Amino acid sequence: MKNSILTALFVIIFSTYSFSQGCVAVRHMSCSVGTGANANSMMHPGQWQVSMGFRSLHSFKHYIGADYQPAREAAGNNVINDTQGFDLGVTYSVTDRFSISANIPFTFNDRSSMYEHYGNAVTGNPQQLRFSTQANGFGDARLTASYWILDPIKHMKGNFSMGLGIKLPTGDWNVQDQFHRRKTDGTDYTITKAVDQSIQLGDGGVGINLEIQGYQQLFTRTSLYYNGFYMSNPKNVNSASNVAPDKAVTDEMVHYMSVADQYAGRVGLNYIVSSKAGIGATLGTRIEGIPAYDLIGDSDGFRRPGFIFSIEPGLSYSTAKNTFFVSVPVATQRNRIKSANDWVTGKHGDAAFSDYFISATVTHRF
Repeated sequence: MKNSILTALFVIIFSTYSFSQGCVAVRHMSCSVGTGANANSMMHPGQWQVSMGFRSLHSFKHYIGADYQPAREAAGNNVINDTQGFDLGVTYSVTDRFSISANIPFTFNDRSSMYEHYGNAVTGNPQQLRFSTQANGFGDARLTASYWILDPIKHMKGNFSMGLGIKLPTGDWNVQDQFHRRKTDGTDYTITKAVDQSIQLGDGGVGINLEIQGYQQLFTRTSLYYNGFYMSNPKNVNSASNVAPDKAVTDEMVHYMSVADQYAGRVGLNYIVSSKAGIGATLGTRIEGIPAYDLIGDSDGFRRPGFIFSIEPGLSYSTAKNTFFVSVPVATQRNRIKSANDWVTGKHGDAAFSDYFISATVTHRF
């Protein structure tokens, strides 16, 4: 029993998804925070749980499809995205099986590039200068209701929950910053426009998310965990312009930013290293990304669809009321798939990805 309780505590933090793709605008979301993933971790009616998630990434490697583009780094004109994100979650247990959660992210985004400013060409940017834009603040909040399908008393060794939620457009989807331009005499001036989609704080749409998470005890110290998440964004585009005010609009299909769906999935093993010390280890796989076409609604506007597949090792430490978890997903496959507009134009845009990122979660139950 003691081991199974520790398994519950270790797996509970797997209910947080830390999305991070770099130039692919998969935003920091949390999935069913606090509901746990083992029957013994069920909250009692009236209980509260708070969680704080953190993720950090450095994105700098460009891909077209699954093909790495090392020339961008060699030339020094690659795009670099740095993100530090926090996600606050609060869960209230209505019954032993039914809970409701509220989550809101806060991120610090910095994007360094050449092409958005003076350009990559030596003729327009002889010193090959790069500049940065930022977007800092609250993102899109989410409300989720989750329910364990099987009776936890009768199914101690395996169970799964379903969640249905709504994402609200509380994050700014049209953050503006200064972009540098160079006159013919070499002097600098700036214009104000929307920052790149990858660092916008929100997407401007109301989303509907479907979630699943579960576990199955395999051996005394080992259990299987799995999570799935899909968020549908029916809205087509938002009001943020993807075109600089000093540029002519040549393609109305990508004039504004797309409000895209996003998804994630995880599966792996959780092993109790020491039940007495409250230490556990995990090893799993994860996939996350943005599809080229939305499940509901049109898919116009500018987007960089793609996905990343990672191997995710992690460590857990648990006490009676607190759980701490840290993992470092390492990318094994990155793919910037074609967007709806790419298929129309016959082109294939690129995107920058990170090699890995750091994810940590701490929870406390009242």
